[in-house]
Amino acid sequence: MVLDVVIDDTTVTIQIEKPFQHDLDAIIAQIERFTCSRGTDIAALDIRGLIPRMIKGIAGCERGCPANAKSLVSGGYKGFDVQYVEGGILTARIMTRDNSILYLKIFPDF
Repeated sequence: MVLDVVIDDTTVTIQIEKPFQHDLDAIIAQIERFTCSRGTDIAALDIRGLIPRMIKGIAGCERGCPANAKSLVSGGYKGFDVQYVEGGILTARIMTRDNSILYLKIFPDF
């Protein structure tokens, strides 16, 4: 599974090797390093809560794909504009305090 984190026109790609046993602390640390290097403050955003839901939305599929992804989209998540893209991709977009657009895109690695 792959997570792209985009601020403006700059992207960092994070490989998630084991979606069901992911290291959330390591993922969050990579996101925070990237956003900090771009001068973007994400402290007020619940990235820690969103990432596991996005992973489950793509990897879960216990009710048939894309059921988990679509339930996340329909319920939304704390101000994020969450969208499902055909092919098993979830995106989440939000404006940060410093008026940057943070865009997260998670997709299966196949």
